[in-house]
Amino acid sequence: MPILDTPFAQLDLIRQPEMANEPLQAFDAADEYLLARTHELGLQPGSRVLLLNDGFGALACSLAAHCRVTSSGDSHLGHLALQKNLVRNSLAADSVGFIPASESVEGPFDLVLIRVPKTLALLEEQLIRLHGQLAPGAQVIAGAMIKHLPRAAGELLEQYIGPLQASLAVKKARLLTATPTSKPAPVSPYPTRYRLDKPSIELRNHANVFCREGLDIGTRAFLPHLPKSLAPQRVADLGCGNGVLAIAFALGNPEAELTLVDESYMAVQSAEENWHAALGARPAIFRAADGLAGQEPDSLDLVLCNPPFHQQQVVGDFLAWRMFQQARAALVTGGELWIVGNRHLGYHAKLARLFRGVEQIAANPKFVVLKASK
Repeated sequence: MPILDTPFAQLDLIRQPEMANEPLQAFDAADEYLLARTHELGLQPGSRVLLLNDGFGALACSLAAHCRVTSSGDSHLGHLALQKNLVRNSLAADSVGFIPASESVEGPFDLVLIRVPKTLALLEEQLIRLHGQLAPGAQVIAGAMIKHLPRAAGELLEQYIGPLQASLAVKKARLLTATPTSKPAPVSPYPTRYRLDKPSIELRNHANVFCREGLDIGTRAFLPHLPKSLAPQRVADLGCGNGVLAIAFALGNPEAELTLVDESYMAVQSAEENWHAALGARPAIFRAADGLAGQEPDSLDLVLCNPPFHQQQVVGDFLAWRMFQQARAALVTGGELWIVGNRHLGYHAKLARLFRGVEQIAANPKFVVLKASK
């Protein structure tokens, strides 16, 4: 694997989840550009640096031995990568503090380095939370590969931080430097809310939740076909998002025990709030995790899943395939995995490689609902 070589360190970094013959590296030119600019600034050892959305820990591991580093992001896989990469590079496990994006950071910070996230609502919420957390003379520097840097990112930095200066492009990466100015305390537009008719519930959606303005069409195709049973089943909503599948299932299955899992901290936060709003004190387990990697084998009767088809900017079915494998391991013999997916992704053939039987439950021109039996 390529080594990240910067003025701060030489690092051997891995991505999460780990893949055999991983074709992608755990850093890019935007990380290198941010670190080069940080070196130019002349960091003091006592400086407090906040890192936002530091993919797999490239920035944090580089700076850990040079200043006081706090990292915050919405990816549990990113947090896992940070922990593994600290150990991998002989850095103290406690040399970087991590704050999930579902929680607020506490400054004052002398420098904020931001990897511009795919979801600009997350960036907006993070910038809003920086109000009152910046030390005098602080700088806020955002970096991205140019192909992933929309104009709106700069507009948000100007709106919430201050005047903006864009760098020249280096290796197809660009930096946006915002100089903080005094501004009134902003009011966050998040979480957003929308209502469903069937089931009749209101859903809260924190900034980084998928389809936070309304129900996504895959879930809409899935909801009418959720299985129903009076048996006390053990059920997981894998990649739960705002929890809508688990909540709808629970309303129709009063004896079921639910576990809601997502790798997004804001998704799990939204799911837990929505569950309690719809189901009161009914117990459930809520977990930000690497899918079902930590689930006991043969411990579930049913898994519900609307699998993702991208990780950050990378599109592919590797995450879905991994989730199918995790579900199979966690299910009892005779247990079932129910999924919804785009027709063109060919999940039927993939599931048939893992499960003894795959049945199409429903279909429309765009989506299929499949049941796979272990």
